[in-house]
Amino acid sequence: MVVPKKASLHQSFKDPVLRHATRPTTLFPPRFRGSACRPLLVFCLLVLALSSAGGDVRAQDGATATSPAPADSPAFSHGMTRDVLVAALGFLAPRTLEAHSFQDFCLWGLDGLTAIDPAISVTDSPDHPQSGEPPATMLTVMRGQTLLLKRPFPAENDRNAWADLVTLAMQTAWDHSPTIRQAGSDALLQGFFDELFNHLDPYSRYLGPSPAGADRTRRTGSSGTIGLTLGQDGRSIVITAVNANGPAWEAGVDAGQRLISVNGRSTRGQSTTTVQGWLAGDEHSTVSLTLASRGHRPAVLKLPRLQVPPETVFASTLGPFTLLRITSFSTQTAEEMSQYLDQIMDDLAAGQPKTPGLETGQNKHLAGLIIDLRGDRGGVLQQAVTTAALLLDHGVAVTTHGRDPLANHIWAVQGGDMTNGAPVVILVDGRTASAAEILAAALADHRRAVVIGSETLGKGLVQVIGQMPNGGELFVTWSRNQAPLGWPIQGLGVMPQVCTSRGADDLQGQMTALAHGTAPQAEAVQMARAARYPVPVSKILEIRKHCPASIGSDLDMDTARALLSSPVAYKAAIEAVPDENSAPLH
Repeated sequence: MVVPKKASLHQSFKDPVLRHATRPTTLFPPRFRGSACRPLLVFCLLVLALSSAGGDVRAQDGATATSPAPADSPAFSHGMTRDVLVAALGFLAPRTLEAHSFQDFCLWGLDGLTAIDPAISVTDSPDHPQSGEPPATMLTVMRGQTLLLKRPFPAENDRNAWADLVTLAMQTAWDHSPTIRQAGSDALLQGFFDELFNHLDPYSRYLGPSPAGADRTRRTGSSGTIGLTLGQDGRSIVITAVNANGPAWEAGVDAGQRLISVNGRSTRGQSTTTVQGWLAGDEHSTVSLTLASRGHRPAVLKLPRLQVPPETVFASTLGPFTLLRITSFSTQTAEEMSQYLDQIMDDLAAGQPKTPGLETGQNKHLAGLIIDLRGDRGGVLQQAVTTAALLLDHGVAVTTHGRDPLANHIWAVQGGDMTNGAPVVILVDGRTASAAEILAAALADHRRAVVIGSETLGKGLVQVIGQMPNGGELFVTWSRNQAPLGWPIQGLGVMPQVCTSRGADDLQGQMTALAHGTAPQAEAVQMARAARYPVPVSKILEIRKHCPASIGSDLDMDTARALLSSPVAYKAAIEAVPDENSAPLH
């Protein structure tokens, strides 16, 4: 189990407030060109000239020379935009790694107007008050040389007043810029947050309502499914995959079975897309399936539709070794890992292996476990910690440090190693990031696994998610990850004990040395473990060059098999990481 020393990261953080075309006209038709009409012509020209001069004077006084939004233009979502800004400012202020004022956030974000329409500029300038009055700073919005808006700055930390001012600036730009109206209200908010987060870090971001919904589905699963993937076999529909997190798995549905009907409707001759749609429905509703297996009569199953997280753990074999590939860390990744490990160990104990890679006679001893994290961009931090707990008896998996007290955690694990101490190898590459790096660092620092591959991405910052009133989401970086031995993951990444990115010849030299009990990577590994926050960029680059980041290859898998086949080489690689007694103090 996982024992966080402080409140869980996964609590809810919700702020309570939370073109026109004109028809050309002919001013003076031919019949007015006669000499008898010249006085009238002169009079009209004089009126036009005076009207034009009046317009110039108004422009100099701050009125726009650009036509305001036409009556049939799309409406600006004034109320919702303000609500989102109020909620976002309240969510950001206490959580960013460094402290910033509402004024900072808003001035940064208003550059988003210029990003959409370069003719729009937003500046701040000192006002020139009457004698004796204190000076004031003014927010100015212009389009070209035309002044559109000029307002005094509110107090630096008056959240509502700054939200009002930004909303007014957006409304003004909307009224006078066809480009901004064409982009739409969602684009205004997206541009605002894009520019704001450009001043913070690479991982903080805003997702509008539609992409936020898709991202939530990726993290937690879609609503109303049973966890089946379908394929076509002639005119028949067959099951090609069963999600281990779904009701169909629990009911014993197997890949390869034919799906005869759904709620009494025959699937014969239907497309997989159509039938997949029949399976979907409201969460907690039921669906009736008629299934057939070769040699058996069709059977009817009634299954509930549930929210099913995506499957992220996949099992296979590499000779006598079990291979578990983790593609990302969703809300059920640790549970999937636990199920696989439990099944593997039960099969061994029974002497009746049903899991790929296990042979009769192994008798409770797992020959070796390979965890493939190559290309895994991470996900839910807590799931990485819980996964580490499946292979560690006890210890700290990671610590997180931020400005907000709620961001500070010591993630300790206890409970017991499900594999009874079987040798573990972890495969990583330059795309391995975030939660995947936490798992690799935790197991390596506790000398529980050998990491093979190249330097990882080095994403050691944690984001907290804020739900916005419009259905969008803010991902705000609020803490830094620190590995068990005290080094920061951000920038550094995880240094492998066996490096495969320097070529086959170099790798062969490492494996030969390891077979004789020496770890060539030990110096680079210990240099990385000795680093402490903040680490200068020059130092990060110096460390990372010892095993340059690259995309994984077959060399990784071949090296894993060779290392697990040699107890001497495995032990030497494990000991390349300093133990907790010899590592520098945190």
